[in-house]
Parts: sequence; C-alpha cells; structure tokens
Amino acid sequence: MRSVRGSAPQLANLVPYDPKYLPAEAFLSANENPHDVDQDIRHEIMREVKRLPLNRYPDPLANDLRDMIAEANGLDRDQVLVGNGGDELLFDMALAWGGPGRTFLNLPPTFSVYDNNARLTGTTVVDVPRCADYSIDEDAVLARVAQGDIDYLVVTSPNNPTGQLASEAFILKLLDCTDALVMVDEAYFEFSRQTMRPYLDRHKNLVILRTFSKAFSLAGVRMGYLLGDADVVREFAKVRQPYSVDAVSQAVARVVYRNRAKFEPGIRRIIEERARVIEGLRKIPGVKPFPSDANYVLFCMEDAARAWEALYARGILVRDLSRAPHLEGCLRVSIGAPQENDRFLSALRDIVMEKR
Repeated sequence: MRSVRGSAPQLANLVPYDPKYLPAEAFLSANENPHDVDQDIRHEIMREVKRLPLNRYPDPLANDLRDMIAEANGLDRDQVLVGNGGDELLFDMALAWGGPGRTFLNLPPTFSVYDNNARLTGTTVVDVPRCADYSIDEDAVLARVAQGDIDYLVVTSPNNPTGQLASEAFILKLLDCTDALVMVDEAYFEFSRQTMRPYLDRHKNLVILRTFSKAFSLAGVRMGYLLGDADVVREFAKVRQPYSVDAVSQAVARVVYRNRAKFEPGIRRIIEERARVIEGLRKIPGVKPFPSDANYVLFCMEDAARAWEALYARGILVRDLSRAPHLEGCLRVSIGAPQENDRFLSALRDIVMEKR
C-alpha cells in the first residue's frame, strides 16, 4: 500500500512537545541542575550497575526504591509509585482519571504537557487562566470546581514556567471542596522548601509528583515518583507501562537517593544564584523578572524574540516563550553555574543597551 489510515482524531490539532534543544555553550533553557553528580557518587553508581544481571527484567515496580522513598517520607510502600520520569506518571494520571466524558481543569500558563495528555486521552479540558501576575485565580478555580464535573487537575508548585508557589491555604480549600483528584506537581520543591506532604493522610484526593531530574541532577536518567493514598496509587499502577523503569535507572536512583544529603550544598548554591540573577535582571532597563521559588526565572521585555536570537548568537540558550498564550514577551532562564549566570546577565545587558 502507498497510503496509510489516518491517526486517531484527537491528534489532529496537537503539536508535539518540543523542548527546543539546540547546541549552545551555556544551556540555560531546560531547568537542569548545572552541577553534575559528584565523582564519589558516580563510582558508587558504577559498582551498583556492575552487579546487575542485564539479561533479566527489572523489578517492574522498583520496590527497593519505593521502600527507600516511603521510609524517607513516613509512608508505606503502597503509597509510592515510581515512573519513567515524572512525564510517565503525568500521562498515567490522564489515562486513569481522564478519557471521553471526563474533564481536566487546567491553570494556564503552566506545563503544556498536562493539556496535551488530556487531549490525547479524549479528556475535556477546561481552562481557568491565571491572573496578570501569574498567581492562581483562586476564587475562579474554587467556583469552577464547585460545579462538580471536574475529574482531575494539576496544581504546579512552584509553577513552570512562571516560578511561583501555590498557596498552601488555597490547596487545602481545594482539597476540601472537591472529590476530584488533585495532583500537586512538586518537581521543583527542593528549591522552594515547601511541600504538601504533611496533608497526605488527611486528603485521599491528594497526590504529589516529584522528580530526580532537577535537584538530584538526573535529567538524563528519567526517574520520577508519586506519593498518595494507597488506593489511588493502585489505580495509577493499573495503567502504567510494564517494566517502564529499567534496571540501570533504578540502580542509579537508589544510589542517588541514599546520598541525597550530599546534593544539599548544590541546591543552596542554586537558591543563592537565583536571588542574584533576579536582582541582576531588575537592574537591566526594560526587563521585568517575576518572583521565583524554583531553579529558573521568568522575565518579560520588549522584543523578547529578538533578544532570544541575540543571546543564542552569543552561545547562550534560554527558553523562548514570547509567542506562547499568556506569556507574550516572556523568556525563561534556568539558573546555571555562577559563570554562566554572569555571562547571561552581561550579554542581556549588552543586547538591551545596543538597542538603545
């Protein structure tokens, strides 16, 4: 045959997720940790990997790792689920709580994968846009949820790409007023020092998503995990791909999690650099940075797309969001190593002054 049947109709208007990965000298676009895994931990990882029987399937649920995460969080194993990055668990949520005849509440601007996953699974998407300062329109969200037809929603805290924490008081009100599944995406919580973990035992409809990609420098390994009620976690387990987390990734994650305290100095340096970058952006005429509790900063400026091109011409890759809905005129910069942050601030200052 020289033709092929068309794909599923829900794909018609979807655009594949594109992280805009381009070659550069300073990678400040993907919210990665600028500090790689230390050599002593790498050596421990290699010893662990050498012991693996690569001809055997991995533990399908990564139970050793689940046990470690559960113990650290004061939970039981059946309240933890490990996935191939947080992305797999996000898709599992759409599979388990979405679908035709079901509804997802979205809070744009936020991580675009939430919306894509809902549409891929035939789930109806209802948007409640954020306020002009990118805070959640709390009254509007609570009023919409009160209508009773929302099946699940994601509150990203800190939010990507805007950087702000969601109010703990708001999330608690939300959990109390609905039986919808409320996922709090805490991918960046190590940089905010804020978590909803203390409320898990009081709210069956609360699940928390975390990742190894950011604070633990494992973006290249793909490891995420979910904390929640055992009955809810069991529903996620029904739709996850078998053997989705390979044996090597499990081994790497076990070593890193055992050594997680060693990552704390690097996390503190990123938090310190974040404050310095925000202050540096404030000093550049015409540039407005937004507050951030994550490892990146959103900022807006005139001719943002041109500024992105000029930065890239200087070897600096940041994320161009200037044409995205609700984010017109915005760029997002990840917090890099001090010398990368200096290079970025100096280049942006020169670009702005050249225009003047």
